[in-house]
Amino acid sequence: MATDQRLLTWLLDSDPALRWQVERDLAGAPPETWEATRARVATEGFGAELLSKQDADGQWAGGAYFPAGFFGSAEAERPGQPWTATTWALKDLREWGLDASVLTGTAEKIAANSRWEYDDLPYWGGEVDVCINSYTLATGAWLGADVSALAAWFPAHRLTDGGWNCEAEEGRSTRSSFHSTLNALRGTLAYERITGDTSVRAARHAGEEYLLSRHLLYRASTGSPVGDFVGQFVFPNRHRYSALVALDHFRDAALLDGTPPDPRLADAVDVVRAARQPDGTWLQGAPLPGRTWFDVDVPEGESSRWLTLIGARALDWWDQDPARTAGGATGRSR
Repeated sequence: MATDQRLLTWLLDSDPALRWQVERDLAGAPPETWEATRARVATEGFGAELLSKQDADGQWAGGAYFPAGFFGSAEAERPGQPWTATTWALKDLREWGLDASVLTGTAEKIAANSRWEYDDLPYWGGEVDVCINSYTLATGAWLGADVSALAAWFPAHRLTDGGWNCEAEEGRSTRSSFHSTLNALRGTLAYERITGDTSVRAARHAGEEYLLSRHLLYRASTGSPVGDFVGQFVFPNRHRYSALVALDHFRDAALLDGTPPDPRLADAVDVVRAARQPDGTWLQGAPLPGRTWFDVDVPEGESSRWLTLIGARALDWWDQDPARTAGGATGRSR
């Protein structure tokens, strides 16, 4: 593996939620090793602590997307939002690798007890926000809820330019958003991987093409960078787009689809590579404001194990592509 032993040792000295991914994606450990570490997510560290916060009715913090009592409170007047409610807790647990069997019965409890703050809609049916629906689709598939109707929502709500936008449902935009599109892609990819249902694959590929045609960085209209956020890396990123998170998705998608890295990723790879520090790490950016149950990464400006895992595996995947190492195509002409 391209990651050196010193860096691997540092990365492996981490919570099981992170360590098992380092073992699988960077250290080349056999499945029995990383699967054993992954099993510890339920009983140690971040996973065990977040599981302990679950309410008796299956929710977290008494709410679907926001904690109970949020609206009308002083907290609602502050920047950001709390990251403590059911949707965020389940998203974290799923992405940390918790075995869904640990949450047996949770899907049923949420169906009975959790409603969206938007129009009091039933939880597993989703609502109107693309990003919220993407998290719900992936989490529902993971927990075994019937989210087939929600899966059909994604092709039906894709915009004419190929992607999605959370503001489109309210009539505030007819153009796709980098943020919304990437969240939709990650949700539909997770759904397909978990269920084997390929009904959303064509829509996912079209959404991926929307980002690839822009080399993950640029406006289609002017060719200028779409925003400073593409080079601002933070963990947890929640809903926020960056070149790093986008590359992580395209790596995941290529592994599922059995395809090589698309040459149009080259400029985004350059952005990610340029942010790598001389010691091989990536630095934590400015955390998204809002209350959390507990910290899962370092303060701003310090070397982040999470970002280093994500960055290192993306670059390893790109650099090990045989076509590229043999002198294949790279990025676009600027």
